[in-house]
Amino acid sequence: MQLHDAQGKRLYLTAEERLAFMAAAARAARPVRTLCAVLHTTGCRISEALKRGRGHAEQPLWPCSRMTAWRQVTAVMQAADIPAGPHRSPKGLRHGFGVHAISSGVPLNMLSKWMGHATLEVTAIYANALGAEEQGIAARMWR
Repeated sequence: MQLHDAQGKRLYLTAEERLAFMAAAARAARPVRTLCAVLHTTGCRISEALKRGRGHAEQPLWPCSRMTAWRQVTAVMQAADIPAGPHRSPKGLRHGFGVHAISSGVPLNMLSKWMGHATLEVTAIYANALGAEEQGIAARMWR
């Protein structure tokens, strides 16, 4: 797993894009708005957000397919004017959460647990951010 594709394109949303995403989500219908907020705030996968609680008879919070949820989240990203590219996806939002957590000083072991990664090596990719995110991670050293 990497934070950039083979062409060097970013696979995560920047802090500004994440803010724009939440602003656009605030204008969406309540079910879409809450799904976007959960994905943004927790970094979970769409499939994780859509699952019902184990052993519970309740209806899922979002009774839609993973693909429908993917389309809804992507539509919010388009409404937020996030440029087209591999980062404009629910996975880009998840990766943006990981980069934001590392930039905010969340210890790698905690982020690994929160994101459900099997190893710290998988989580460590979020420390490989470039540009403004890299500068933010480095700036923490002198705080």
